[in-house]
Amino acid sequence: MCGDLEEEKSGEDEVISRFVAHAHSFLMAMKREGRKADPVHAHLDRLFRQLLSDSIDPNRAPEEMSGYQRLAMEPLVFARLAGFIAAHVPLGEDPLRRVMEALMLGYSEGEIEVSDHDHDHDHDPFHSHGHGHGHSH
Repeated sequence: MCGDLEEEKSGEDEVISRFVAHAHSFLMAMKREGRKADPVHAHLDRLFRQLLSDSIDPNRAPEEMSGYQRLAMEPLVFARLAGFIAAHVPLGEDPLRRVMEALMLGYSEGEIEVSDHDHDHDHDPFHSHGHGHGHSH
């Protein structure tokens, strides 16, 4: 039973390590692209970079909160914030649709390839692999 807990913790650590590595890579790619000439998009990119940087900074959360808990819970806070702000945009501009499109864009940017040796779990049947069934290796 103790081994199960250690294995689960190891899996969580691996998930966090992947997230942090991917976030650093994504931030570096944004930096290589350079600043946007348009001040509006430059502001939005800066805000995105700041929030992503904060989400991988271990000093920005209490010691009692694991990295895995942050990964699972912080997106809910960002979604709540997006909903709060979007609620103030006139409905004629379809703010919920824009928020959902941005959410899906972020989700697609967040996907990373997992090598076959790390690929020993069943997929969610709705995950976008072009098939509707799970598989395991």
